[in-house]
Amino acid sequence: MERIRIVIQATDPITYVGLGSYLRSRPEVTVVDQADQADVQLFSTERVGPEALTRLRALADDGARPTVLITGELAEAPLLTLVECHVVAILPKSSATGDQVVDCVVAAAAGNGVMPRDVLGTLLRRIQVLQQEVLVPNGLSASGLEPREVDVLRLIAEGWGTEEIAKELAYSERTVKNVIFNLTTRLHLRNRAHAVAYALRAGVI
Repeated sequence: MERIRIVIQATDPITYVGLGSYLRSRPEVTVVDQADQADVQLFSTERVGPEALTRLRALADDGARPTVLITGELAEAPLLTLVECHVVAILPKSSATGDQVVDCVVAAAAGNGVMPRDVLGTLLRRIQVLQQEVLVPNGLSASGLEPREVDVLRLIAEGWGTEEIAKELAYSERTVKNVIFNLTTRLHLRNRAHAVAYALRAGVI
């Protein structure tokens, strides 16, 4: 099994040294020094305050690598911001074991997430509020696509042409073309195929 390359970040040096010493003893991972060499980032902080968020944002800007967060305090953490910073797994610092850390790293490398039940529940509630108070009033879904854009992309994915889509949805052909143009421009997508791929990854078609 190929080792997962991991880079360690911590807001205090003692934790940094401790994590590095332990993880270098594990056969599942290889600790690297540079973020651009890593498959997964491990970030440890006592609390998710301004300093930690600044560092997490900087890490996210440096590359879209999944991040495993170990923290001592999450009650007031901005969970949606953590998701934007590519945090896919969260462990409580007071009770996390070495095996749990490695399990989370393995899960993150495989594209999976690991969240405590209470954190997951809070995150889902905040997403629901975002959906109800921000997206729906503006005619958007969580994917950033309007309902009619989703309808058009679904039919494109099924191989329908512009004329067929227009007849099916009772639009003019110009409207269909405008829908495609507007969404590809807004989301910086290259063409119809790229737009369909975006919608598929977002899970809306």
